[in-house]
Amino acid sequence: MAYQAVFKRYEMKYLLTMEQKEKIEKAMEPYMELDQYGRTVIRNLYYDTDQYRLVRHSIEKPPYKEKLRVRSYRRVDKGDPVYVELKKKYRSVVYKRRLSLAEQEAMKWLSGETHCANHSQIADEIDYFVEYYKTLHPVVFLSYEREAFYAKNGSDFRVTFDDHILCRQEELSLTGEVWGNPLLEEGKVLMELKCSGGIPLWMIQVLSGEHIYKTSFSKYGTAYQTMIFPATKGEFLYA
Repeated sequence: MAYQAVFKRYEMKYLLTMEQKEKIEKAMEPYMELDQYGRTVIRNLYYDTDQYRLVRHSIEKPPYKEKLRVRSYRRVDKGDPVYVELKKKYRSVVYKRRLSLAEQEAMKWLSGETHCANHSQIADEIDYFVEYYKTLHPVVFLSYEREAFYAKNGSDFRVTFDDHILCRQEELSLTGEVWGNPLLEEGKVLMELKCSGGIPLWMIQVLSGEHIYKTSFSKYGTAYQTMIFPATKGEFLYA
């Protein structure tokens, strides 16, 4: 199945109550359609160095930041496809490049056991990234339930709602069950607006009318601040 390998877009995040989500969904009805997958459970493995260099840099809110993760849209076996994603953000613009590989191939490649069978520029970029940071390995399993909507008019405007965001540092595999510590308050939903240009006027109007404002929320960053950092007692703060 064909998939999009390269993304360049803006991604804006908003923390909503369930009531606010329902009002936005009502306003979306004439313009947006739920994608073919409906409500899905997304699983991610985030990679970082021994000193959590990537996430520590990210939460300082620099102009440029980057991350590496492996993602699946369901529980997988070793032969099932996953996505290896290199995600970068520079001055509010998100650049994402990804490859689809069998889970076993992806994990062996990123651990240095094998070379990537998919010879491409994206594979070369990921190889460089892994070599540059030296000690990259899975540090967090992070999952959430997502509803994704696309624009009926064919534009690239997307809306996603994520809830039941869970994280853990045990059983770091996409082949296991979903469980972990919650990152959102009960009754809260994370909405993301994704587009290469501006937000449609109708969405601006509903956000303004409901007094909903953009926020900064990184799932991995929140996992680090609430779970990992307290456990390390600041051991890597100046590393």
